[in-house]
Amino acid sequence: MQYAEGNDPASYITQGSLSTIFNTGISGNISGSVNPAHANPILQCVQIKPLPGQGGAPDRYRVVFSDIVNFVQSMLATQANHVVYNGKLKKGSIVRLKSFQASLLKGKRILIVLDLEVLEELGESEKIGDPKMLEVKEENDTKPQPTTISSNGFYGNNNQQQQQPQQLQGRSLPSRETGAAAKPSGHSNIYPIEALSPYQNKWSIKARCTHKTDIKTWHNKNGEGKLFSVNLLDESGEIRATGFNDQCDLLYDLFSEGGVYYITSPCRIGMAKKQFSNLNNDYEMTFERDTLVEKAEEDDDVPQIRFNFTNIGDLQTVEKDTTIDTIGILKEVGEVSQITSKSTSKPYDKRELTLVDNTNYSVRLTIWGNTATTFDTPPESVVAFKGVKVSDFGGRSLSLLSSGSMTVDPDIDDAHKLKGWYDAQGRSDTFSTHAAMGGAVGSAGGRKDDFKTIARVQDENLGMTETTDYFTTRATIIYVKSENVAYPACLETGCNKKVVEIEDGWRCEKCNKTHPKPEYRYIMTLSVSDHTGQMYLNCFDDVGRLIMGMSADQLMELRDNDEKASEEIFQAATCKPWVFRCRAKMDNYQDQQRVRYQVSSANAVNFATESARLTEVMRLYNIN
Repeated sequence: MQYAEGNDPASYITQGSLSTIFNTGISGNISGSVNPAHANPILQCVQIKPLPGQGGAPDRYRVVFSDIVNFVQSMLATQANHVVYNGKLKKGSIVRLKSFQASLLKGKRILIVLDLEVLEELGESEKIGDPKMLEVKEENDTKPQPTTISSNGFYGNNNQQQQQPQQLQGRSLPSRETGAAAKPSGHSNIYPIEALSPYQNKWSIKARCTHKTDIKTWHNKNGEGKLFSVNLLDESGEIRATGFNDQCDLLYDLFSEGGVYYITSPCRIGMAKKQFSNLNNDYEMTFERDTLVEKAEEDDDVPQIRFNFTNIGDLQTVEKDTTIDTIGILKEVGEVSQITSKSTSKPYDKRELTLVDNTNYSVRLTIWGNTATTFDTPPESVVAFKGVKVSDFGGRSLSLLSSGSMTVDPDIDDAHKLKGWYDAQGRSDTFSTHAAMGGAVGSAGGRKDDFKTIARVQDENLGMTETTDYFTTRATIIYVKSENVAYPACLETGCNKKVVEIEDGWRCEKCNKTHPKPEYRYIMTLSVSDHTGQMYLNCFDDVGRLIMGMSADQLMELRDNDEKASEEIFQAATCKPWVFRCRAKMDNYQDQQRVRYQVSSANAVNFATESARLTEVMRLYNIN
């Protein structure tokens, strides 16, 4: 469809589509009374609100969409954040939804948008019409019917005739409660993994098992037990799921790596334990007594394992203890050996592999446990590893984590290109190692709290080593980033963790408490400059209060009530000189390494002290 520039945007909006999505039982073939246009409705964005990520997680964006008749609260999946980052999605934009999820969260209707297209040719408009908050039929309040809709039609809510064959084909587990075979549910509530949270009750996911651990046992003063974990993947993201004791016995043999499964609640969703998982998800699943797991017969619509490869030659730029994916030709296979843990005195089997790639570098990679003892891949195979930890032992070396996985000769472009290179020339090449690196990647200066110009900080590569570097600089603020300037924090003393808004307040997962309101805290990004250059600094609440002259709570309240006045506060904070005490350290952001400059403290310039310092500098240059 062509959208003519200059035409009335209102004429393109799919009026009434939000009511249809939330109130109508939609069939899989989009027939009958359902308007096919509602499969990809055109809506207006009337509000965007950033929700800063926590602990390195991506930012989230809350959006309000209108179809002129109604409006509804929406959430962008992180995979759709690019429309905000590139400046396309703005207040007033007209968009076409390509893939989305209608959900019920704690009694609130919310639309989770997985993919959308901004119709830039229609421009931005003031709010069109006078849309009302969406009202949902009472019968749907008792039995919500979330539906995932994508550009190839409506997916999820099949009619009874369509469900029946699937019920007969699905492989179900016995119900622990009744002891009878559990009936497949028809999978009418298919949720994307990206949308799962602790605040949902009824859901199903369809996901591929990309990794399954061995069964692990434990013995301590509280008793003994066993567990296993699987990594699950769909088109929206990944999540880790764990089964303990009875669920371990019940589910372990059902799961196989590469298989696709329907998993239906009840199943506990909690905060992820990052020490046990390398997946990019704030949550993880725990199988419960009545969790239903069924083998899916059709798996073409679920993606294979995803990789984000780092070349072997680029390991010298990767910080120690970073978790990465890598791919290489298996050059050498070592024998199985055994080491004893210093902390537990338990023996562990290990095997060392040597990988090479077309950067003409080699690296040693260690595999452990059953993976090491059963390893039988022949040399010169292409092997892809997901979830390996970078060590500085011997310059750079790698270790496969227990939550990681290994794929031999994967059917992906990277593997085909690598095999072609090796057959053509790599077999006879010689390879360098990272052994000569030591631990240094740049100058080690700046460990003392030295006074430096911006140019010296950058020229001396502060923060590029494994240790944190410290420095002090005098610079003028030229810009304060107004987006994501603060986050809603827990009110408990000493917590300061981000809270999530729910129906009856603000929820802190760490404290397991709900507060009537949050306390906003600064997480500011400043652009500062001196006579030698420019740099970005990050600062937290104490420094933010000094620079802005008010608390983050006061600023957010002002922004909600008087946007112009809040803009003046940001403007007033610029063009002022400060003395910043900073630390520099390498950081990972969106799979890219960069140096992060964090402000420890800030003080207004004391001109008498600054004059004395400059006098001392001139004395060093023998200037009278």
